[in-house]
Amino acid sequence: MNELNGAGGPRRLSSALEGALLMVFSCACFAAMSALIRYLSGSISSFEIAFFRNAVGLIAILPWMAHLGFGRLKTHRLKLYVSRGALGVVAMWVWYAALGMMPLAEAITLNFTVAFWMIPVAIVMLKERIGPKRWAATAVGFAGVLIVLQPGAEAFSLGGLLAIGSAFLFAVSMCIIKLLSKTETPTQIVFYMNLIMTPLSLGPAIVFWSFPTWPELGWLIAIGLIAVAGHFSMARAFSLAEASALVPLDFMRLPFAILIGYFAFGEFPGVWTWVGGAIIIGSALYIARREMRVHQAPVVPPSAGAVP
Repeated sequence: MNELNGAGGPRRLSSALEGALLMVFSCACFAAMSALIRYLSGSISSFEIAFFRNAVGLIAILPWMAHLGFGRLKTHRLKLYVSRGALGVVAMWVWYAALGMMPLAEAITLNFTVAFWMIPVAIVMLKERIGPKRWAATAVGFAGVLIVLQPGAEAFSLGGLLAIGSAFLFAVSMCIIKLLSKTETPTQIVFYMNLIMTPLSLGPAIVFWSFPTWPELGWLIAIGLIAVAGHFSMARAFSLAEASALVPLDFMRLPFAILIGYFAFGEFPGVWTWVGGAIIIGSALYIARREMRVHQAPVVPPSAGAVP
């Protein structure tokens, strides 16, 4: 327990550094996964990619669950799990479609709007009371979204709308997770997510199925494994270091996406993406820090909901 809490000078520094490195690694994983989805979207539908991501994730988790014992999975909230799974599958489809329609860095920038959508969604679903400062930060953040999208310009695309729509769906999904977390363990939430989303994503995948080549099959498996590695690293990071130190590092997804987009796809963000992205990140960071100060509890970083 002392090690987890960071007791002792040297141990605290070591834990904080390890947590930060794991958080950065998880960001690299999520950026790499998004890049692979973008790469495969030219030949494989988002429905099929989502199925492989969920199926591989489920297969990877099964040995861990066998070790822990399946008796831990007993629950009385199966309906809420199914609702979260169905919503998560739709959010995944929309997000993967967006990745195939727009530059990687722009898509991930717009994905950060999950933090803003959480406010109206939390009011309706969780009955939370929102102060004027958070509303102001949200308004500023959406101004950044308009700068990135440039309404009326060529950059205003279906891909941008899908990216924002997926962020909204992820926000609703995260609120359901908050409801589940009142009675359920993280192990239950993670396992049931993969267990339910895998069959739900299979039906549409069959309809739009195209047999992948061997290299494509390897990339599809890699997407699932990278997602598991990213989520595991993030969970471990939050057990080692303060949430207030880790949440800002979640925005490292953007520079990773810029680097990958440049070298893999020849993409480089325009000036308005930089300006709007800075506004979005600044506003989301303010909201996250204010949440931690008000509730004195760890908050879920955007990627935890944005990359199910």
